[in-house]
Amino acid sequence: MEQPDARNLLETARALLLDSLLPALPAERRLEARMVASAMAIAARAIGAAPARPDAALAAAIRAGALDDDLSLAGQLRLVARARLAISNPRALPAAGS
Repeated sequence: MEQPDARNLLETARALLLDSLLPALPAERRLEARMVASAMAIAARAIGAAPARPDAALAAAIRAGALDDDLSLAGQLRLVARARLAISNPRALPAAGS
């Protein structure tokens, strides 16, 4: 029997929280439960993202001054920002083709 991965476990637990537990909670505790569900969604996306910290090499190159004359640096930083936004708040990204 294959073991579920961490992302799948988070997604399953989040669905249980939202579908079964949240409706049973008193109204004054529902916001907290939604905050936990949101954190679980962010963590699941982070687990499913590209290899850990793909921008680490870029940051090291910037610190070393290796990209001081690189005109494409802004584009690279934009890609890093979009990748982070895709994890933390994907709805804030513009729709494809925009």
